Amino acid sequence: MIERALAMEGRSCSPADVDRLYTAFVARYAEHIADRSRPFPLVEATLDHLAVEGYLLAVCTNKLEWLSKRLLGMLELAPRFAAICGQDTFGVQKPDPEMFRATVLRAGGDPARAIMVGDSITDIRTARAANVPIVAVDFGYTDVPIAMLEPDRVIGSFAQLPAALSEFGGAKNSLDDQDFIGQKT
Repeated sequence: MIERALAMEGRSCSPADVDRLYTAFVARYAEHIADRSRPFPLVEATLDHLAVEGYLLAVCTNKLEWLSKRLLGMLELAPRFAAICGQDTFGVQKPDPEMFRATVLRAGGDPARAIMVGDSITDIRTARAANVPIVAVDFGYTDVPIAMLEPDRVIGSFAQLPAALSEFGGAKNSLDDQDFIGQKT
């Protein structure tokens, strides 16, 4: 991200300078991580509903683990997840399917029964590589309409998530966004 921003301005930096800028960015981001962050509408109610229905929930993200835990903690979402894993948790990151599988296992789930919920091409590639269904939200981070990326199901609100998950049957119910992963136990 830093290198792309510098390139857009026609500037370049040495790798050491990029590392320094990255360290400063992470420190500033950590300080202000939840200043303007809020859960998407209905996410809390939907996660609570899924938990009551027996879903096991986890987070699989390419953010650093400690930053993800900090953000979700400040938003009072962290207790809803059996695992919160980031790009540094296992030494691999999405779209490597091993990150998804390891996150599901850390949460106490079965990767063969998991379903991913995501918002980007990276999430769709991860789900495809892990051979699991993917429910995509149409309000996430993508340069093209998410439906063009051909997820298994597209939803426009978290209120639609329980029904979308039920389309995959009782044996395979899970989610990932921020990426939440959940699994019905």
